[in-house]
Amino acid sequence: MLQEFFVTVTREVAKPLPLEDATARVREFATWKVFAPAANDVLAAIGLQTQTKIGFWDAMIVIAASESGCDVLWTEDLSDGQLLRGVRVRNPFD
Repeated sequence: MLQEFFVTVTREVAKPLPLEDATARVREFATWKVFAPAANDVLAAIGLQTQTKIGFWDAMIVIAASESGCDVLWTEDLSDGQLLRGVRVRNPFD
């Protein structure tokens, strides 16, 4: 996800961050706890995809957030305010 964050904040937003600022943010985020999915997480994502009709990779991100104890998932790819597996979706660009 760090790579997606970097590309988004440096290219895909109305006011892109300067490369130095984006790099500093990536360095900061790189110190955070990393979620390594296991087979059960993939199966849970498949179930979530089937249940909610969201894409598989979005479902994997929701599972990772849920299993990591996150209350909020910041993403522009899902519906703002949506509650999935105990995680509230928020759009950072709204």
